[in-house]
Amino acid sequence: MEAGGERFLRQRQVLLLFVFLGGSLAGSESRRYSVAEEKERGFLIANLAKDLGLRVEELAARGAQVVSKGNKQHFQLSHQTGDLLLNEKLDREELCGPTEPCILHFQILLQNPLQFVTNELRIIDVNDHSPVFFENEMHLKILESTLPGTVIPLGNAEDLDVGRNSLQNYTITPNSHFHVLTRSRRDGRKYPELVLDKALDREEQPELSLTLTALDGGSPPRSGTAQINIQVLDINDNAPEFAQPLYEVAVLENTPVNSVIVTVSASDLDTGSFGTISYAFFHASEEIRKTFQLNPITGDMQLVKYLNFEAINSYEVDIEAKDGGGLSGKSTVIVQVVDVNDNPPELTLSSVNSPIPENSGETVLAVFSVSDLDSGDNGRVMCSIENNLPFFLKPSVENFYTLVSEGALDRETRSEYNITITITDLGTPRLKTKYNITVLVSDVNDNAPAFTQTSYTLFVRENNSPALHIGSVSATDRDSGTNAQVTYSLLPPQDPHLPLSSLVSINADNGHLFALRSLDYEALQAFEFRVGAADRGSPALSSEALVRVLVLDANDNSPFVLYPLQNGSAPCTELVPRAAEPGYLVTKVVAVDSDSGQNAWLSYQLLKATEPGLFGVWAHNGEVRTARLLSERDAAKHRLVVLVKDNGEPPRSATATLHVLLVDGFSQPYLPLPEAAPAQAQADLLTVYLVVALASVSSLFLFSVLLFVAVRLCRRSRAASVGRCSVPEGPFPGQMVDVSGTGTLSQSYQYEVCLTGGSGTNEFKFLKPIIPNFVAQGAERVSEANPSFRKSFEFS
Repeated sequence: MEAGGERFLRQRQVLLLFVFLGGSLAGSESRRYSVAEEKERGFLIANLAKDLGLRVEELAARGAQVVSKGNKQHFQLSHQTGDLLLNEKLDREELCGPTEPCILHFQILLQNPLQFVTNELRIIDVNDHSPVFFENEMHLKILESTLPGTVIPLGNAEDLDVGRNSLQNYTITPNSHFHVLTRSRRDGRKYPELVLDKALDREEQPELSLTLTALDGGSPPRSGTAQINIQVLDINDNAPEFAQPLYEVAVLENTPVNSVIVTVSASDLDTGSFGTISYAFFHASEEIRKTFQLNPITGDMQLVKYLNFEAINSYEVDIEAKDGGGLSGKSTVIVQVVDVNDNPPELTLSSVNSPIPENSGETVLAVFSVSDLDSGDNGRVMCSIENNLPFFLKPSVENFYTLVSEGALDRETRSEYNITITITDLGTPRLKTKYNITVLVSDVNDNAPAFTQTSYTLFVRENNSPALHIGSVSATDRDSGTNAQVTYSLLPPQDPHLPLSSLVSINADNGHLFALRSLDYEALQAFEFRVGAADRGSPALSSEALVRVLVLDANDNSPFVLYPLQNGSAPCTELVPRAAEPGYLVTKVVAVDSDSGQNAWLSYQLLKATEPGLFGVWAHNGEVRTARLLSERDAAKHRLVVLVKDNGEPPRSATATLHVLLVDGFSQPYLPLPEAAPAQAQADLLTVYLVVALASVSSLFLFSVLLFVAVRLCRRSRAASVGRCSVPEGPFPGQMVDVSGTGTLSQSYQYEVCLTGGSGTNEFKFLKPIIPNFVAQGAERVSEANPSFRKSFEFS
């Protein structure tokens, strides 16, 4: 075809030359003819003679010939008929190729005269060529992810015909996924484009085989086909799919760690790495990652820590299955945690009313709620307290309870209650919790102070120092706090004459008693008073106790000689007949001691005597008796010094001087001893001082009583005596009467001493008992009633 094309070009050049020359030689207009290609040789194109207006003979005579470009003669001229005939079959495609219209230029050369007639022959195309593809089989690889509407270029077909006989369009069969677009280039050639109508799916149809048909416009049309083999390339267009979109599993909360609780499974229709699946948690929280572990290959989900129903009772775990291409599928695992009774009940204390007054009635002591983190029966609870307490539980709204007292309490019996609340659930096994609540009972001033004794006896030795602690009283109050703070006080004495405020005082805080001044047993042997104890409650309560103070005697008084008187101006002389037998009672030294007890126990002894051995003194009663018979050789005058000593510690003593005159009879006048006058004067002065001191202490009342007793005794003595008995002038000392009955002068030795008054000598009228027993007892009672009684007693 390339050689034909070159020949054609050369012919065109020759024809053009002739045309130019003909134009210069003749001016005949050109004629146009047409003939369909592929006509057989000798096909009549036209009658040139007629067209040139020449006769046939003329045409032959002028040597008419057809001149074509090139050496090839496509035409022949018949001189017999003047017809222009085809010399050979004309192939338009060979002569003109794709050029349209296809024109063959030729000239008719006439001679005599020379004349050129230019002519054109148009070769009309016939549909003698079918479209032909350069490739009979095309192989395409299309991703299954190619979107519909995607245009895929195809190899085009070629049709040598032109015009309507050329390639007009393309078709494709089958056409479920594709259709063909016929496109035109600028040169008019058509080419196909494969358009994807529906997405491909490698998993459904991995390969497709299509037939591409190229059609021309001839009649009948011609066509050419090519086979298109399409391989659908896999893309990761299939996400992994789980066998179940939702997995539900129930797991006991005490399931061991590392236990597999569920296995998830997914599949992928893709192949290769696109079909390889790995499992992972999808957007899992930190809690889920701490609790579960997922095997990326097998899909086993394991526990990595113990579950706790009370904290989280269910987990919603999203699991992602991802293939090698990055596509993923998702499934959800619902893990329901099954409760196990592993939580003991709990008590939440809302309020405690403590302490509470002991006199309060039914009172709410505490408000609390109970709960159990378990569920079902494991979370149902019961509450109880001990039965031996004055409290009870009262259920309130929901799980609230109140602890209520049954009534008034007694703090003094029990000031504190430790209440144990037991909470038990109904699970298996049952769990219990004990909660202790301490309730304090506050005090109410309902108890008065109570003394440890209803009466106290305190002993105080006389001559004590002022402010001496003599004892204590103690009272306790069963209440507490200020209600139990006891204050002591002295209550007003029942005896209005008792100067209590000057005798004792009491410490208000501790009940210590103090003697405010020195006590004198001889003046006040005992006294009693009441002590009050009051608390500081509101209102204050109080009680009282009796305190009896006994003054203990101290040996602070020396014996006092009542007889013979040691302060007289003239000493008393005892007359003893010389005919007296041994043991004759000369006289009796009468002495008293103001002290008591052993301090008043007196003993006598002969300290000095003119003639030792002649007289003796009885140690217990002071009787002076003769120790032997008297003789003429014995001196007539004797001076005896008798020592009177008490039994105190240290002992105290006094002396009595006796003058004894031995006479032959009681008619001999008694003359005072001249040698005794100086000593007697000194003794009289001392006696006067002592009597004056004792008399200053005596009261008028005691003196009157003693005087009254003395008068009565005097009257009795007058009735029983012949002689006259007179009371010596001046009072006797206060120690004259032994009140306690332990003195030295017993009943059988109480005599009336009768002295005759006169300026000369005194006569001794001897000796007659005058005081009977009942008088002595009466005197003792009077002395006990008034200790000062004996200080004013006188003999009459």
